[in-house]
Amino acid sequence: MDINKYMHVLKNAEDLTTLCDTLLKSKEYNSEKIYICAGGGCIASGSMKVKDAFVSQLSNAKLDGTLEIMETGCLGPCAIGPVVVIGKDDTFYQKVRAQDVKEIVEQHLIGGKIIENLLHPVDEQKVSKKSELPFFKNQDKQVLRNCGKINPTKIADYIACGGYKALSKVLTSMSSEQVVQEVTVSGLRGRGGAGFPTGTKWNFARKSQDTEKYILCNADEGDPGAFMDRSILEGDPHSIIEGMAIGAFAIGSSTGYVYVRAEYPLAIERLQIAIDQAQEFGLIGKNIFGTGFNFDLEIRKGSGAFVCGEETALITSIEGNRGEPRPRPPFPAEKGLWNKPTVLNNVETFSNIPLLINKGGAQFAEIGTEKSKGTKIFALAGTVKISGLVEVPVGTPLRKLVYDIGGGISTNKKYKAAQIGGPSGGCIPAEHLDVPLDYESLNKLGAIMGSGGLIVMDESSCMVDVARFFLEFVQDESCGKCVPCREGTARMKQIVDRICEGKGEMKDIDELEKLASTVTNASLCGLGQTAPNPVLSTLRHFKEEYIEHIRDKKCRTAVCKDLIVFEILDKCNGCQACKKVCPVEAIHGEKKQAHIINTELCIRCGLCLSTCKFEAIVKY
Repeated sequence: MDINKYMHVLKNAEDLTTLCDTLLKSKEYNSEKIYICAGGGCIASGSMKVKDAFVSQLSNAKLDGTLEIMETGCLGPCAIGPVVVIGKDDTFYQKVRAQDVKEIVEQHLIGGKIIENLLHPVDEQKVSKKSELPFFKNQDKQVLRNCGKINPTKIADYIACGGYKALSKVLTSMSSEQVVQEVTVSGLRGRGGAGFPTGTKWNFARKSQDTEKYILCNADEGDPGAFMDRSILEGDPHSIIEGMAIGAFAIGSSTGYVYVRAEYPLAIERLQIAIDQAQEFGLIGKNIFGTGFNFDLEIRKGSGAFVCGEETALITSIEGNRGEPRPRPPFPAEKGLWNKPTVLNNVETFSNIPLLINKGGAQFAEIGTEKSKGTKIFALAGTVKISGLVEVPVGTPLRKLVYDIGGGISTNKKYKAAQIGGPSGGCIPAEHLDVPLDYESLNKLGAIMGSGGLIVMDESSCMVDVARFFLEFVQDESCGKCVPCREGTARMKQIVDRICEGKGEMKDIDELEKLASTVTNASLCGLGQTAPNPVLSTLRHFKEEYIEHIRDKKCRTAVCKDLIVFEILDKCNGCQACKKVCPVEAIHGEKKQAHIINTELCIRCGLCLSTCKFEAIVKY
């Protein structure tokens, strides 16, 4: 159907309902579909070539008029993309290549035979249905309800799924106070990291008497390994627009900005398409639904500074200045963008709002824990069999994410820890695998929920090196405005570097803890205040590894280069392959006789280990 004829005619809530019903009854929305993931990860793996192959093969088979190819947002299991779902029987195919498409069309779509070599194995058995795969059936997709089901560049798809009904409900039957009350009753907490109650923040701004207010969306996702916000922007951008419009009405704002890092070109492109479509249909702009409410929305690009994820630094950046944090109070709800009352929430928070309004605050609060309601999205990465985007109720045990959803550890080693909350977070060791993933439980272990980055590590990870990695990250990303963060993190990194080099002293552990306390308590913004968390949590749960590095000059995982020792075993047959590749001539021995390594000359490059074909060289 030609949805363009509905542009500019959504003058009231009844028009929206009529359009939704019309779409649901149309031939287009009742046709059989082939869902192809067009999220950033699958596109990088070649999903657009797969799509082109489907277009060609369906045309050749004269099926192009009976099957619709739908490009969707991220379906979740990024590690096994490109992924394709055959809608009529819910068949899930993984790692699909363009050359596989002819077989899918001829054997499956025409012949009715499932292609087993493209199915995902579960316990050595092939499972065909997407709904029966543990990765999907152990999730509760609320915020991600549309990702993988709609084309994010078509507003009709969003409307057909009930999109903008929450906005029409708010504008035609609720007051701003009632909206804030529903959000408060829901118990929704900000998903950007701090977990501040959303309703409380909105109410502060709503009560302000200032006639000019702003609402901002933080899409400056900077945590290593995190891609939750990016995937929502790529897969369901209208949910952010609708959530922000509802928030603007609630606080009395007519202007909003989405602050997106420039490294997200696909997310920016799809969000701009969605904004343009919403304007064309009168869903944002002037006199929305004929209620007199006006709301304009624009995108502002960030240049990749991690500190701009902090709300006051983000605000400063939108104003055209260098992204640096400001002292608080005053808080943004009182004096934010251009010194006007401002509400800032992240992408996931705003995507919850339409769902919350449609359900009602009380029903929304039925999911989650007593103090943390709703679901949480995590970017599951690291040494798990299936990494990707997952959504579970707040309070779900970490073990369920790692084993039931992620499929367990991908190597032949055991689980060691999970870094949660990004550079500002902490690690969860094996003895706490059953910790509920909620704000309070994680804080007790010295970690934070953060925005939802979750990196799983096996026994091959050195926790001192992990702390060094995140310290290096936050030190590089420090804006330098305040001394505790600028100098404190640099000093902490120097100490950890020295420990990893085998030059540490036992007093360094006390020094790290004292520095961590100073940086935490004296830094200006959240970046500095949480920067010591990776060091503190690794000291708390893996202190023995620090002691081994200092006292024994040993890295148990052989990760810290300066502490590695290479040794040639007696079974060496004297082939001299290792001797030939050694760049410093540290290996000696006659041909056909066992060789030795001069450890004083060895620069630990590892070339000997990778060259030996007889497993006669070990490192420890």
